[in-house]
Parts: sequence; C-alpha cells; structure tokens
Amino acid sequence: MIDLPRVVITGVGLTSPNGDSLPEFRKNLLEGVSGVEEYSIRHVGQTLAGVCHFDTLRYQKKKEVRRGTRAGGIAIWCANQALEDAGLATSAEAPSAAPRYSPARTGVFTGITEHGNVETENQIHEVAQYGFDLSFWSHHHNPRTVANNPAGEVTLNLGISGPAYSLGGACAAGNLGLIHGAQMLQLGLVDLSLGGGVSESIHTFGIFASFRAQGALARHADPKRASRPFDLARNGIVVAEGGCLFAMERLDDALARGAKIYGELLGYHVNSDATDFVLPDARGQETCMRGALAHSGIDARDIDVVNTHATSTPSGDIIEAEAIRRVFDEAPDTYINNTKSYIGHAMGAAGALELAGNLPGFEDGLVHPTINVEALDPACALRNLVVNEPIRTRRAKTVLNMSFGMLGINSAVVVSRYES
Repeated sequence: MIDLPRVVITGVGLTSPNGDSLPEFRKNLLEGVSGVEEYSIRHVGQTLAGVCHFDTLRYQKKKEVRRGTRAGGIAIWCANQALEDAGLATSAEAPSAAPRYSPARTGVFTGITEHGNVETENQIHEVAQYGFDLSFWSHHHNPRTVANNPAGEVTLNLGISGPAYSLGGACAAGNLGLIHGAQMLQLGLVDLSLGGGVSESIHTFGIFASFRAQGALARHADPKRASRPFDLARNGIVVAEGGCLFAMERLDDALARGAKIYGELLGYHVNSDATDFVLPDARGQETCMRGALAHSGIDARDIDVVNTHATSTPSGDIIEAEAIRRVFDEAPDTYINNTKSYIGHAMGAAGALELAGNLPGFEDGLVHPTINVEALDPACALRNLVVNEPIRTRRAKTVLNMSFGMLGINSAVVVSRYES
C-alpha cells in the first residue's frame, strides 16, 4: 500500500441556518436550537426551510453580489472564514505576522447537489414579465450557471489561481469536496485545499415542488419541530441552504507553522447502489461504511460517533437504520446522532456541515443529540442513539460521517482527533 502524507483540517468556515461560525453552530447544536423557519417562494407559497443569515457584504461588494450567485456568495463566505480560522492571511490588510498561503498552490473543491436552477428560474421569471422578450435575458446567465461557479467565484474573490472546480455528488457531495481536497494534497498538486460543500437549494421553487409531488416535503405547525429524523411522526424533508469549507493541509506543513488542528482524515469510501433513482439501499450504505472503516485501518468498535444522513423521510430513515445496525450493532461504545434535525437538509453542503458540527467533540467530549424525537420509530431504533440532550463520552477520538444521495451515491469519511 502506498504511504501517502497525512492530511489534517486546520480551519473551518461555515454558514448554516442556526449559525454562521463553528463556535455558534456548535453552541446551538448542544443547546438544541433549530434554524428552521417559515418560508415563502413563488409558485409554491408558504412552506418551511433552513435559511442562512450571514452578512453577504462582509467579503463582497454589492455589485459582486448582484452579478454572482447565492451558492457563490456562500462559498466565498466559507472560504474566507476557513482561511481566517486557519490563521492564514486573506488580504493585504491582514497583520504582517499572519502566515500567507500561495494562491497558485491552493485548490478549491466545492461539492454541489445541483447548480444553475436558481438562476434559470429567475431569468425565466424576469423575461416572462416582458412577454418573453429575450433581450431582457442577462448576459451574466452563463457564468452564473456553469457547474464550477461556486469554486470559481471563490478564486475571483481571493485571487486563488490553483485548481478550482465543483464535484456533483447529490447529497453526498459535501464529503466529496473534502475527500478530493485531501487527495490533491496527498498527490502533491496543492499545498492548501479548501474542500467541502455548498447549497443554494431553497432559492429554487422546483426542488420544493418536486419533493411535494413525491410526498416527501415536511409539514408541521411548529417549524422548529418539522425536521424529525427517526421520529414516528416524521413526514419529510426540510430543504435548507448552507455551506462549509475546510482548510486542509498536509500534517508536516501544519505542524511546521504551528497550526491549530481540528482533526485528521483517516479514511473514506464512495460507492453507488445501482438500484434506484431515489430510493436508498441498505446494502450499498453498509458497503460504504465498511469501506471507509477498512480504508482507515480501524474497526467499527473504534468509532466513537456516527453522524447519520437521515433526512426525516419515512422509508429513508428505516433503510439507513438497518444499514447502521449491520455495521455497528457489535460496537457498544459507539454513539449515533443526526444534525439535519436542527437545520434541515442542506443538500450538497449537508455532509460537510454535519462533520463540522461534530469536530469540537474531540475537545469537549460531548455528542450533540438528534432533536425532535418525541416518539422513536421502533424500526429506527439504534443502540446509543443520542436524542434530545447531549451526552458526555468516556472517549472522543473518531467520527464517521455518512452522506447519501439520489441515483444511489454514497459517501463516508472517518476523521480522528490528531495525536502525534
């Protein structure tokens, strides 16, 4: 087996419906604070969504926001935050003592579920006001809708000239951005990776309409209680926007500059069910988890926390619970939690956000719970499922983060507390 460099996470930049930084996000996860709210979008009307409230003008000018995309703006926020969190200078105004990164040796890898739907819907709506006179169609449409847009907007904002592109992996994409960024570091093609996922899903009415037609869109009188994975009364997905990018470096480089280390990427696995357009498959999910464990060189008993993908759909949660039992039923000290119960399903950003929310557990020893579990579905019963209140563990060294998506894509990553 090839001896590849070790890769560590040295910075986290995020925006979520319940927090615009890792400390705020983590605090709200431990305190049970939901970010789901009432939301209205044309053609669909009143619904529920996880909405981000970050300052769009902190790193961009008004003209740049108008010209760009919501996904690009989210990626720009996350990239700048990740670099600052990593202690790396992002501008000429930064303190001269701050270490600087090489723009040509920095890569940006954004996982996405989809991109361009928002801009296309908006453009069609706008020209419809003028009898579909296409002279009103924006010349910005093409650069807004190309799949590499979120990563490309980051490069323009930060002057990064290394490789930058998006990875389409449906709802498994947040993990893919992290995985690919790590691989580029291990191959020596970059010295710094910004990898993770972004999503602007709540700004396209089509995704709400499609989930509603499928009978998979969540409903609840109290928006905060609408996203309820594993609960007997769960009735669908809460669509959310958000993003999370990790600053990643080779371990030797991080140690050389005295960087803070959140965790080390031990291993990962990506596979496909090859069974159905939308229905997940327990065998494929089980294979993915076992593959990540094998790549990490550890056993299921070595995992302290499993962060589930569970989206709050009646069938999807049961299928995932079955897969988890197959892998972790003989792991009595492994705890299981879920993050979508707080923020909804952030699609391409989900995996990255959910991993980020668990990283502080390496220091505080706490496992954040799954909230809104009022009556656990017996078909979703899992050993050590943490519900409604956080728990303190005797050990907090490893997290396995799972993300699954349409057309049967599965991804899993294992991150550990760094130990010299």
